Amino acid sequence: MEYDNEEKNIIDSYESGKLKLSAPLKKEIEEIRAIAKNTFKKDKRITIRLYDHDYKGIQKKALEMGLPYQTLISGLIHRYIEGDLISKNG
Repeated sequence: MEYDNEEKNIIDSYESGKLKLSAPLKKEIEEIRAIAKNTFKKDKRITIRLYDHDYKGIQKKALEMGLPYQTLISGLIHRYIEGDLISKNG
């Protein structure tokens, strides 16, 4: 594995004894858990009407991917909002 300069410095500091690992505080663990929980929290429910062809198509794609179709739809919307999906036309 290749490391960048910052990673190399961290590894060197740890191996030379300049850097010591410590267990996280209980408060830090609770904060991390709360952040993780909120990251995956879906708090809005919507109703959407689709063409039958699109509905069957999304179900088929989801089945091929091993996902529930609602998860696939949610993921597509998220990727679009984040700018990860772009139009074929540019």
